[in-house]
Amino acid sequence: MSEERSGTAPLFHTHTHDGSTHTHVDQAALERLAPAEDLRIQGVVLPEGEERDLWIHDGVIVEGPLAGARTLATGCWVMAGLVDAHNHIGLDAAGAVSQEEAEQQAITESRAGTLLIRDAGSPVDTHWIDDRDDLPRIIRAGRHIARPRRYIRNYAAEVDPDDLVAEVDRQARSGDGWVKLVGDWIDRAEGDLAPLWPQDVAARAIERAHQLGARVTAHCFSEEAPAQLVAAGIDGIEHGTGLNDETISEMAVRGVALVPTLVNIENFPSIAASADGKFPVYAAHMRHLYARNRETIGRAVDAGVPVYAGTDAGGTVAHGLVADEVAMLSGITGPEHALGAASWRAREWLGGAGLAVGDSADLLVLGSDPRVDVSVLHHPDHIVLRGRVLVDR
Repeated sequence: MSEERSGTAPLFHTHTHDGSTHTHVDQAALERLAPAEDLRIQGVVLPEGEERDLWIHDGVIVEGPLAGARTLATGCWVMAGLVDAHNHIGLDAAGAVSQEEAEQQAITESRAGTLLIRDAGSPVDTHWIDDRDDLPRIIRAGRHIARPRRYIRNYAAEVDPDDLVAEVDRQARSGDGWVKLVGDWIDRAEGDLAPLWPQDVAARAIERAHQLGARVTAHCFSEEAPAQLVAAGIDGIEHGTGLNDETISEMAVRGVALVPTLVNIENFPSIAASADGKFPVYAAHMRHLYARNRETIGRAVDAGVPVYAGTDAGGTVAHGLVADEVAMLSGITGPEHALGAASWRAREWLGGAGLAVGDSADLLVLGSDPRVDVSVLHHPDHIVLRGRVLVDR
């Protein structure tokens, strides 16, 4: 529970209108941000589950005690800030958005406790966010890479297979250690999902990314594309609805990550319905993939595939839904696994800070144990980013 309230006004204000929740930033408050104050938080720290004091100085977790530190909360549960490992800041259904809209997207994420994002493809440069103390940390994958007329218009850098290696080189240099391929999409000539890249071409492109120190992930709905890309040496699969036992086994052996984006997969039935008239084979395929997706994820976890939480926010999916993703994943894998997939394990995978001495103080303070009920993530008592209290309920 909260011990004291912050003496400063909140940076964010939320209201509901016509059934929708809107978050507004207090720009004046941002402009007068004070240095991060010394704080003490006493509670059960996850994942260890041990009760201890966390001391925060100059935005960093330090050895305590600190004379004069403000006690933010006691009798609480503390976990490292949430991670959305598949997110698109700077993107909406039509493509690139303005800087103002990208800012609002990032604000919505931080307000929801998402303090670290792996941006899985964006048509705009969002590196300016790195200079904002109130916005999430972002690890970028550059722009999606797809073939011409084989993906959503205005989203991707579109190249033919002969140019894939060169484009991967460009996107690896513009991102933060990740590259995003579109592995499959509907082939209108076939009337169904089909891979975009020959396996040998994908292998050369992935090898080039690895030479540059970048990891590669890919959008994959179908069965064929992830099998080919895992064999080609890819580091991650997004969505993964078509994974079969053989591909899952190979992913487990190679340590290939899966980010299932359950929030987005809930759209499969409506996607199928919209395709019934023109592409009935594709529509039936999408329904089949949807019907078995929970079983597929469960088999991947049981096999030892590293699974992380990601919402696919941006495009047509709303921002700020990582708590929903955790709740859905928890229903398949259990609360402890789902929490780790959206916090400590995801941070370790991406190279983000945890809750050790010397780490940035990016954390959530919760009024009850999320291992018992993950829905508490929807309303944390406090959200702390870089040692600043962004949300103080």
